[in-house]
Amino acid sequence: MSSPTRYAVRLLGAALAGICLWLAFPTHDLWWLAPVGVGLHALVTLEAGWWCGLGLGLVAGLGCFVPVLSWSGIYVGTLPWMALSTLQALYVALMSALVGYAGRRLLRAGHRGWALALVPPAWVVMEWARSTTPFGGFPWARLAFSQADSPLVYWAAIGGAPLVTGAVAAAGTLTLATAYRVTERNYPGAPWPLAVAAALCALPAVTTLPTHGREVTVGYVQGNVPRAGLDFNAERRAVLDNHVRGTEALAERAPADLSLVLWPENSSDIDPFGNLDAMAQITKAVAAVRVPVLVGAVIERPDGTLANASLFVEPNGQIGRYDKVHPVPFAEYIPWRDFFRVFSDKVDLVRRDFTAGTEIGAFRVPSAGGDYWALPTICFEVAYDDLMRDSVNSREGEALLVVQTNNATFGFTAESEQQLAISRIRAIEHGRAIVHVSTVGVSGFVHPDGTVTARTSLFEAAQAVGQLPVRSETTISDRIGPVPEWLALAALLLLVAAARGSGRPVRVFAPAAPAQEGTRV
Repeated sequence: MSSPTRYAVRLLGAALAGICLWLAFPTHDLWWLAPVGVGLHALVTLEAGWWCGLGLGLVAGLGCFVPVLSWSGIYVGTLPWMALSTLQALYVALMSALVGYAGRRLLRAGHRGWALALVPPAWVVMEWARSTTPFGGFPWARLAFSQADSPLVYWAAIGGAPLVTGAVAAAGTLTLATAYRVTERNYPGAPWPLAVAAALCALPAVTTLPTHGREVTVGYVQGNVPRAGLDFNAERRAVLDNHVRGTEALAERAPADLSLVLWPENSSDIDPFGNLDAMAQITKAVAAVRVPVLVGAVIERPDGTLANASLFVEPNGQIGRYDKVHPVPFAEYIPWRDFFRVFSDKVDLVRRDFTAGTEIGAFRVPSAGGDYWALPTICFEVAYDDLMRDSVNSREGEALLVVQTNNATFGFTAESEQQLAISRIRAIEHGRAIVHVSTVGVSGFVHPDGTVTARTSLFEAAQAVGQLPVRSETTISDRIGPVPEWLALAALLLLVAAARGSGRPVRVFAPAAPAQEGTRV
């Protein structure tokens, strides 16, 4: 096979790998294609070297992120969508370059097993990097977040999303190891990598998750908005009124043991501290249900910036407050505004910047069986490992997680389903129930085992009441924190260091030389 043909085959394989990864995410939900995509990616990059690996990784990354993140350009245009997708793809490209460099050298030395072992920690470290950089990172569309319906998701309770990503990558790599053995006609040794991959799926799935706890009755209101798009709040009073009416409707059928009602992010874009009429409407809703209501509000700070806040409004008039600690760059604030305006004047669609809060949110909720904690996170915060973990670990005692979100700016796209899938994984990871409530859907009650009840559709007004367990026990994942990522980094560095001693690399599709004793996979 000539070099141009060989490279064209690799490019096709990289593109197919990216497409497989895309199809693993909602709303396609073909979760089993994620390991397939990782395996294809490893096949074309492991022997590619640095520069070839870089290009192949970029193709694979674009093949995944361009369609997965298509919702990001639905109302703001192609440039922001492609910029975000390309930035995320660059992380895959850099990972692929490193895997191509180190894998090639290890293969030359006859260490195919060590070369394949590069893949899982490389994916974990890559996702760690793009979840934290730049501007706090963008952890959307991680391998783990495609696995809400997969048996691999149960690794989340042990090592969080990073361990789920590692398990997906390991399953894909083990499948590739089987393919290598079959092509070499090493049939007796072919089944065992697949057996290990099957064990990866089976072991956590047969483990009994700690999901039971005292049940409390809670409700949520999905008020809907007058129109989808960036101007969803052009009629801010209409959005607030929708949630007030929804709360009054919920009150008519609420059971006596109702303890809390949740509104979504941006349910009051009118600052109730600066607008007495808005505060009166919220107070009216609280009086109707006679329990605390958690309101998503936009608050003006004294310095002229804004806070994306959760207000815990109690029937006695007391108000607790949580300010979002991780505002979204280019959506809630514009970093380096003058610089980025050179590329697009759409940065000025964000007219006023939101600034970050500094404290974890926690509200004590009275109930018939005793008080419990409501721990809120707002919108994209659900995708950040440390924010969710810190919230769970911030209070002792029974707790319920709350995700308040507003998906009106993404229309009828997959974004809302992707976010609900993240909440499902977080519920398993932390062993906590979650109320996931959106202005426009999808909303629902997420149980500690990841199942969803009282699920709504997009752009409908809805209310729901249900019982959810509140639990105080922590999972292994809560206790070990970022240890899986540090272990992955250590493993990757050791493997790369081992690879540096190798000589001239082998060609990509050259027939494999017989492996030395003890080096087969």
